[in-house]
Amino acid sequence: MTDRVYLRHSTDKQADARQRHALARLIKAGAPVYDDPATFSRVLSLHRTGFQQLLDEAVVGDTIRIADAARLFRSVADVIALRPVLIRRGLHLKVESGLLSGIDLAADDASTKMVVSVLAAVLEFQRDMISENTKEGVAAAAASGKTLGRPTALDEAQAAAVVTAYTEQGTAVKALARQYGTSPKTIRRILDDAGARDLSAHQDAEGQPGLAAIDGQEEPAVDPTVVVDVPGLVAEHLQDSGDEAIRRLLECGQTIRRGQGYSVRVPAPLSVHVAMIERSSTGLMQSPAGRKAHRIHSDRVLRTDHELTTQQKAP
Repeated sequence: MTDRVYLRHSTDKQADARQRHALARLIKAGAPVYDDPATFSRVLSLHRTGFQQLLDEAVVGDTIRIADAARLFRSVADVIALRPVLIRRGLHLKVESGLLSGIDLAADDASTKMVVSVLAAVLEFQRDMISENTKEGVAAAAASGKTLGRPTALDEAQAAAVVTAYTEQGTAVKALARQYGTSPKTIRRILDDAGARDLSAHQDAEGQPGLAAIDGQEEPAVDPTVVVDVPGLVAEHLQDSGDEAIRRLLECGQTIRRGQGYSVRVPAPLSVHVAMIERSSTGLMQSPAGRKAHRIHSDRVLRTDHELTTQQKAP
C-alpha cells in the first residue's frame, strides 16, 4: 500500500508551500507527488490532469493524502462524482491534519457519506462567497474609475499596425505574434476586437466552435464534441430528469444493442457528458444495477476525456 500526495492551487500566483509543509513527512519519505497547478476549483477533480495520473497509477489499498479537503473537492457535485470512483477502486482518502485527519473520506458507510457531503456543501458555500465578494470588489473598483485586468500586451498604435498587416498585407497571425513578441491568442483577440477576422470559417455546420482551420492548422475547440455510449439504464434515468436539452440529445442518439442490454450513442460537447454524470449520479446510487451503470458511464466519459487530452499533448 502506497501513500500518494495530491497538491492543487488555484492560480499561477498561488504557491503550494503550505500544502507541502503539511505533507512534509510523506514527501520526505518518498511518497509520489501529483500536482494540479493553477486549476480552477469548479473543474471536477476527476477531470484534472494530475489527479487522473494519480488514479492511473494507484492500486487497491493505496491512500490519497491531501493537506485539506478544499484542495481536492469544493462542491457537492464533485464529491458525488469522486467517492464512487475511489470506493470502486479500493482507494483511501485522508486529510493530513485538522479535525478530519482521522477519517477515511472514501469509506463506504452512511456516516462518512454524511460528513463528506456536509463538508462539501460548506466548501461550496465558501467558494461561492469568495466569488461573490470578488465580483463586488471588481464592480466597486470599476465604479471608482480604476483600470482592471492585465495591462495590454500591445499599445494602440501596435494594435492598429497588426490589423493593417493582417487585412491589407495578408500577414499570418503566427508571424505577427513572432514579430511583436506575443502569443497568437493575443493577436487574434486584437483582430476580433477590430472585426478583422471572418469567424464564420471557424464554426461547424451548426454554428458551434469546432476544429477550425486557423492559420493553416487545426486547433481543438475549448469544449469539443465527443461521442460516448450512454448505458440504457442511465439514458432512461436522464429521460426523466427534466432537462429538455439532454432529453433531445438522447432521442437523437443511436441505440446500440448489446446482448440483453443497450446503450445510446450520443455525440455532444464534453461538458454535456459531464453534466449527464452529475445529473444521474444520485438517483442511480440506490441500486446495484444503477451504481454499475453509473460507473460504466463515468469511466467512458473519463476515458474519452483522457484520450482527448493525450492527443492534444502529442507533438
